Amino acid sequence: MRKKELALGAFLVALVVTGGFLSMPLVQRQPAQATSPEIYKKLELFGDVLERVRAEYVEKPDDAKLIENAIKGLVNGLDPHSAYLTPKEYQDEQADTRGEFGGLGIDVMMEEGAIKVIAPLDNMPADRAGVLAGDAITALDGQSVKGLSMDAAVDRMRGPVGSPVTLTIQRKGATAPITVKVVRDIIKVNPVAYSVEGDAGWIKVKSFENEHTTEYVQKAVEDIKKTLDGKVSGYVLDLRNNPGGLLDQAIDLTDAFLDKGTIVVTRGRGADDIERTTAKQGDISDGKPVIVLLNGGSASASEVVAGALQDHNRATLLGTRSFGKGSVQTLIPLANKGAIRVTTARYFTPSGRSIQATGIEPDYVVEPELPPELKLQLASVPFESEAQLRGHLKNAAATEEGGGSISYVPKEKEKDNQLQAALALLHGQLPQTGKKATESLDQARATTPASSPLSNGPSGG
Repeated sequence: MRKKELALGAFLVALVVTGGFLSMPLVQRQPAQATSPEIYKKLELFGDVLERVRAEYVEKPDDAKLIENAIKGLVNGLDPHSAYLTPKEYQDEQADTRGEFGGLGIDVMMEEGAIKVIAPLDNMPADRAGVLAGDAITALDGQSVKGLSMDAAVDRMRGPVGSPVTLTIQRKGATAPITVKVVRDIIKVNPVAYSVEGDAGWIKVKSFENEHTTEYVQKAVEDIKKTLDGKVSGYVLDLRNNPGGLLDQAIDLTDAFLDKGTIVVTRGRGADDIERTTAKQGDISDGKPVIVLLNGGSASASEVVAGALQDHNRATLLGTRSFGKGSVQTLIPLANKGAIRVTTARYFTPSGRSIQATGIEPDYVVEPELPPELKLQLASVPFESEAQLRGHLKNAAATEEGGGSISYVPKEKEKDNQLQAALALLHGQLPQTGKKATESLDQARATTPASSPLSNGPSGG
């Protein structure tokens, strides 16, 4: 069974909404469990409650909505990552996975009752129509966006390719609202950003939800090699604030940097329900050193990549502890009635580690340097992690669950001390840190062949 995974909650609107979970499409249906008489009694109780609500509620309820809410309660109550998707939600998720849809091509956020444009994507419909970063969209086709949720606003901006939408814009410096007509086009979302930093390559993977993520990373590596005429000292693979995505993309990306060895192991409910994925020959980086950047926003698929590269001594991890989501969800379509996403397995790193509710500890702990105002804001706020989510799966192998870590990343690279530390590490300059990998990690790594992550030798296996 091949697995698709989605992650933990980034939001890009180009127009894109990402979620946070590891999921796999169902290939074969598992045999149904024998139904106990107790189930029928509970269903009887449900029927009684349904009828009392329909008869007694102060307003006439929508029967379809009642059943939908009951289904949501059934699935959503299992754990934080299982959920029922309405037909519309399922359709949107499929579009996000394909990485293309009919839209405007803008990165936006909701701010003070308007849709604030963070940036229009280059040469996309909004950009061609003259929409600017900082514009506030107050109406769509003459209808105010005030009171709309982000999801509702995204739905209104997406649509069939070739169809027009009129934006009413408030722009700084303009004395009156500006009206802009934008014709929707196919929007392709690139989840990867990259650049050359000195003699090294920096590759930022924003999420793994797009089914073409690995292809974009391969293109980034090719361009970096070409720019540096093949003289690349190494690569910084930036997975900070990457909430996850498709498990098969996490596997493919890990495989791209490994020549051999286990990538990930998944274990379901049954004793024989185990699947092991192994790497194929071929390393797109030609064995050059790799530094992986992690923080508290690195979850799910990004933890699969980091855990595998760490266990094989193929990469050195730097930053702060990851989120700690170690489960896999199966996406099960329900004919034309949406889908359910159900947790069906736990995943383990090549050395057998479960990172569920503990996270991955980097080899070098480097805290980000915070602006003074953020230090005050974050002083009393606990950092989010899997262990804090109500109803999360427990990790039987862990002596204690891991707390969250900071996920701040400055926009300016020169102010990004974690990135600068990673680049220094590529050149043999060790970061100053009083922390090191945990004892359990040291023991796990002792089971894999030793090789320096800063050498050009073959990866462990």
